[in-house]
Amino acid sequence: MGYPGGMRFFEDLKPGDKFSTAEHEVTAEEIMAFGRQHDPQAFHLDPAAARAAFFGRLVASGWHTAAVSMRLMVQGEMELDGGVIGQGVEALRWPRPVLPGDRLRVVTEVIELRPAPARPARGLMKLHCRTLNQAGKTVQDMTATLLIARRPA
Repeated sequence: MGYPGGMRFFEDLKPGDKFSTAEHEVTAEEIMAFGRQHDPQAFHLDPAAARAAFFGRLVASGWHTAAVSMRLMVQGEMELDGGVIGQGVEALRWPRPVLPGDRLRVVTEVIELRPAPARPARGLMKLHCRTLNQAGKTVQDMTATLLIARRPA
């Protein structure tokens, strides 16, 4: 499987193009490990303590959701030559929590393509990325800009 011409370049894309990813199942162990290392709040660390906290149960950190989403995008069908190089995020929301057992996937849509004047070998691509759970509900909504390779002359 994969893009027929190999990896995609700026010239291979157009606004409206959509790309999907495989799924990743989030486990309680993964949530707690990420929480211990990066976001040590009770609702990310311990199911018993989480019952008394804001969400009333163990939930993944939004940053954990962002990291899982990034991995899915890199391994997904977009297949950008030179990798997924972020230039900035305009919007990032977590409208609902990610729970143990949730299966996440990312749907990405190209919003805009424009030259990168300071880097003629690159272009800028604005994306809208939605991370969905198994019920198709959005758990992360992001608009970001990537710096992507142009096809070599």
